[in-house]
Amino acid sequence: MVPRELPKHQRDLIVKRYQSGEGYKRISKVLDIPWNTVKTWTLPRTGHPSKIDEKTRRKLVREATKRPTATLKELQEYLASTGCVVHVTTISHILHMSGLWGRVVRQKPFLMKKNIQARLHFAKTHLKSPKSMWEKVLWSDETKVELFGHNSKKYVWRKNNTAHHQKNTIPTVKHGGGSIMLWGCFSSAGTGFQIPVNTGTKPSSFC
Repeated sequence: MVPRELPKHQRDLIVKRYQSGEGYKRISKVLDIPWNTVKTWTLPRTGHPSKIDEKTRRKLVREATKRPTATLKELQEYLASTGCVVHVTTISHILHMSGLWGRVVRQKPFLMKKNIQARLHFAKTHLKSPKSMWEKVLWSDETKVELFGHNSKKYVWRKNNTAHHQKNTIPTVKHGGGSIMLWGCFSSAGTGFQIPVNTGTKPSSFC
């Protein structure tokens, strides 16, 4: 089994504890890391030295963070422009070691800044509202369904638990050709029907 990659600060901590005289099992228990992974990072490393130095690695991670939708090919071209020519698998490996993983980008409704503030204000205002109030609320929304094929998947470089950060999402709009609009609702009593609607239909027509 290939040991999982660890962030640099964890690798340094393993080596430091090992050099101070702690055994594999002790380090494994304290850091909650499998003992075979601990053993791997305390053994002398073999093979060719890395083609990317620490400064270039930081540049790569910074570029992937700044442009999370950049492909491996685009990041490879970026490094080449700085004088560092490496394979895309090397780039992928370094990003993984830095905690960045290629994930399917989440789609979120496009919201103007004032709408974001209004929703946040609503959530804070009703943070302690009683259950009886929510039982009287009917939630509704519209969605677009593609008629022919589907939207292609896009990927983003991101760390764990950052899927809904704004820069890691793609805004969606509720119009466009080759699709139909559906309106639906739900409440504490359950879900309602899905009803096809025409673009431009007023919300009052749904009630």
